[in-house]
Amino acid sequence: MTKQTLVGILITIVVVVLSNSLFVIRETQRGVLLKFGEVVDPDLKPGIHIKVPFVNSVRKFDGRILTVDSSPERFFTQEKKALIVDSYAKFRVTDTAKYYTATNGEENRAAGLLSQRINDGLRNQVAVRTVQEVVSGQRDQLMQAITSQLNELANDELGVEVIDVRVKKIDLPPDVSESVYRRMNAEREKEARELRSEGKELAEGIRAAADREVTVIEANAFRDAEIVRGNGDAEATRIYAEAFNQDPEFYSFTRSLQAYRETFNAGGDVMLLQPDSQFFQYLRNPDSGD
Repeated sequence: MTKQTLVGILITIVVVVLSNSLFVIRETQRGVLLKFGEVVDPDLKPGIHIKVPFVNSVRKFDGRILTVDSSPERFFTQEKKALIVDSYAKFRVTDTAKYYTATNGEENRAAGLLSQRINDGLRNQVAVRTVQEVVSGQRDQLMQAITSQLNELANDELGVEVIDVRVKKIDLPPDVSESVYRRMNAEREKEARELRSEGKELAEGIRAAADREVTVIEANAFRDAEIVRGNGDAEATRIYAEAFNQDPEFYSFTRSLQAYRETFNAGGDVMLLQPDSQFFQYLRNPDSGD
């Protein structure tokens, strides 16, 4: 074996040893140092660290705020009414040794355990409240109570801090939703019928008042028209009388011409009159009315 080969082997061994001796913990990470599987340093700070190759091992965890999304669960309220509650929680690792011991450092396992505890807490909180309180009345108090209880439990059992627990959605179960929908629909139809009945009654009243008003207006208009017509007839009679008194002969002449016009325009083929009838007085003698 040549000297160069030996040097190359030694350099390779040194590189391998160093690569297995040095490790980095990032700012967003938490880690524990293990010695044959036993935790010897539960809180590795961010930076470069040294370990003994093949003796020590390192487990790194995400040190940022994580989210666990629980599956929707059916809970019963104080009135024994079922609700489907969909929730989520925000948490982060605080005790790395306890977290590693409880979950083997697996985030999915930690999320599953935490989800179970969230559902248990929600079940207990919902059971002592009514539907109204869960949906709106005491929703904030419910979230605060669950967050406080779950944080204490998660710290003791899992080594994580629960920052917040929130309810995304609260629904009625499908079977209950259908019955609630039918009841609401029946109530709305009843209300609609009542409103229509009130509207018809109001419309009939308005229509009757309008008809009465029309009758009164027509009666008053007919009265005024008769008065105007009577006054007009009286005025016409007066004018005729004055005209007749001023020139009776001319008045008689114009009346005869009007009678001729109306008679000859009537469209009849036969007219029977006595030859000496006064009707033809101006045809026989235009200068005299005799």
